Amino acid sequence: MATRDHPPLANDRLLRALRRQPVDRVPVWIMRQAGRYLPEYRATRARAGSFLNLMRTPELACEVTLQPLARYPLDAAILFSDILTVPDAMGLGLHFVEGEGPRFARPVRTADDVARLAVPDIDRDLRYVTDAVALIRRELAGRVPLIGFSGSPWTLACYMVEGGGSEDFARIKRLALDEPALLARLLAVVTDAVVAYLAAQAAAGAQALMVFDTWGGVLPAAQYRSLSLAPLVRIAAGLKADPASARLPLVFFSKGVHQLEAIAASGCDAVGLDWTHDPVDARRRIGDRVALQGNLDPATLRAGSDAIRRAARECLDAFGPAPGHVFNLGHGITPDIDPGHLGLLIETIHEHSMAQRGPP
Repeated sequence: MATRDHPPLANDRLLRALRRQPVDRVPVWIMRQAGRYLPEYRATRARAGSFLNLMRTPELACEVTLQPLARYPLDAAILFSDILTVPDAMGLGLHFVEGEGPRFARPVRTADDVARLAVPDIDRDLRYVTDAVALIRRELAGRVPLIGFSGSPWTLACYMVEGGGSEDFARIKRLALDEPALLARLLAVVTDAVVAYLAAQAAAGAQALMVFDTWGGVLPAAQYRSLSLAPLVRIAAGLKADPASARLPLVFFSKGVHQLEAIAASGCDAVGLDWTHDPVDARRRIGDRVALQGNLDPATLRAGSDAIRRAARECLDAFGPAPGHVFNLGHGITPDIDPGHLGLLIETIHEHSMAQRGPP
């Protein structure tokens, strides 16, 4: 669709598939497609001096967002950013420790900590993100759609309470059991922030939106529904009520969660599947209510050429030729992958999915 400021899309396969419309071949994009497996990314990262500077400089974020599209015939670009931008904008002091990952200088542990939180002023505190979205959209010039994203409220709360990554999520799980009302207040303000953040990305030019619920799978089933899924339902409703984002396809990806029917009923347009899901079972359980995205095991890309081709064909066969499938890995591509292996995978997906559909 063309607008006054943007040309029409030359390749709209992703948007059509997310809306469960027919496509000539399955669209492909890869989680973390702009990342450390690419030598050109590593060169830009070195020039930036730090990951935070890379992420916070719109011109550099645009550069690395576009790098994989220069190498591969991908069907979408995804904004280069980080899920922790929102809590950082809330004043928690994000920094990265070499070999350990993200850390917050001021984690959220008490009622006073929660009371100090507020929805960030997106135009002031996260302007570097919306500026990057606008720049990327302009530089894409209608080649493929641009995906904007956020972390889920539960996942962001995990980092905020733990102060960084965690092996057992002991602090936030204890908070959920001992002070459920306090955790509910934390999740409420983070949910409002995520809605505002994603709507701002849509207003800046994103054409599809995705929420990464990376740590949804660490919760027992009942807690998942109340602590992770319920905020996702609120996000879907909030985005559908905002004119900037109302018509954009929305993807929810809850890693390690098998409550597919509940996610499909949340208000999203597509459900992302990690590699532990059986696509045949997912199709049976979800039917044509929403599209599906996924779900090849990222470790497949460490294998040889024949194994990669075989696994890609088997994955496509499991999903079948029915409308509503976006091919992706079941999680992000890892830094050790040979870029040529990804090229082979994309080529195989294109060839086999076109063969599935037969001549036009």
